[in-house]
Amino acid sequence: MVLKNIGKLLGGLLFAVYLLLGSVLPAEAGIISKQQEIEMGRETAMALEAKYGVVQDYELQERVNRIGQSLVAVSDRQDLEYSFKVLNCDEVNALACPGGFVYVFKGLIDYMPSDAELAGVLGHEVSHVVKKHTVHQIEKQLLTTLLLAVATKGDMGLTGLASQALAAGYSRTDERGADKEGFNLCVAAGYNPYSMVLTINKLEDLSKEKGNPGYGLFSSHPEPEERLKRVMKQIKKLDPHPDITVHEDGTATVHEGDWTFNISEKIGNDKPEYRAYMLAGSLYVARQRGPIDPYRFIVYDNGGSATLYYEDIQLLTVYNQDAYAAGFGDAGSYANACSQLLREWAPIANANDAADNDKDKDKKKKSKD
Repeated sequence: MVLKNIGKLLGGLLFAVYLLLGSVLPAEAGIISKQQEIEMGRETAMALEAKYGVVQDYELQERVNRIGQSLVAVSDRQDLEYSFKVLNCDEVNALACPGGFVYVFKGLIDYMPSDAELAGVLGHEVSHVVKKHTVHQIEKQLLTTLLLAVATKGDMGLTGLASQALAAGYSRTDERGADKEGFNLCVAAGYNPYSMVLTINKLEDLSKEKGNPGYGLFSSHPEPEERLKRVMKQIKKLDPHPDITVHEDGTATVHEGDWTFNISEKIGNDKPEYRAYMLAGSLYVARQRGPIDPYRFIVYDNGGSATLYYEDIQLLTVYNQDAYAAGFGDAGSYANACSQLLREWAPIANANDAADNDKDKDKKKKSKD
């Protein structure tokens, strides 16, 4: 009877502490130390690898790690030893364990194969780690768990709480924060500014297709349109060029001044709109290096497809389907025509950039005067 009363007393005291701390402590109260964060993240990561296995493809793992580390390098949290791995699972998914253990499922890479799309996904996940979203969620759960432990004599370690938090998903506020920070990381690391637009759009497409593993993906956070609006607002501040127009028939045009590049074909999961984002965003990245050299556009002919590059920046891959629609015999000949079209864009882009630079100089001069 005495022990029972003591148990009730402790439960009452813990409940009072829960109400008090829950109302006055911010999410960043720091109940969990960095070392605890790393340990529970490592244990959760080991469980994930044991469940799914890691894809045995050295080049793929290195590529994902390279993209991830480039985003970490421009982040506000570099006190962790981040790791990026691909899990051998066909689900279209990605997740970040506490402590910097970030995973991409193989199914997501199959669905979003470009570096730009992977950067958009990884930027979002790295942001969850940088902002300690899972850690703060666990801290909020701790007092509740203590109450349950007293009542049931049960015990759940931090690793169990980490698994619970990852399974429960993030709040809309955290998701918005990860979108915003993820976009900033992608731009700062030199990736296509439309990276997150591509990932959000393609995940929404997947969530609407019955029979796919991603069906209903946004059911707990049904606001992809709002997420897109917020990301587009960030993009608008950059004022990237060339511009993109999506037409009523689903085709898209990348344009600057009188120069136009039309995209009419859907290739796999990539609608003309998405391919336009890829091209326009990559051209924006290219011009950040300085004046565009028209002789640095390169074509790699792969047979049934051909990829356009500016130096080492991948711009767009065209296929025989594109070539036939444009009246060409194969992807290689069409890609060479596209390369010539891009050479014609170069002086237009350079002239516009020079004019913008002159305007900026005038503004700075006037502000000094």
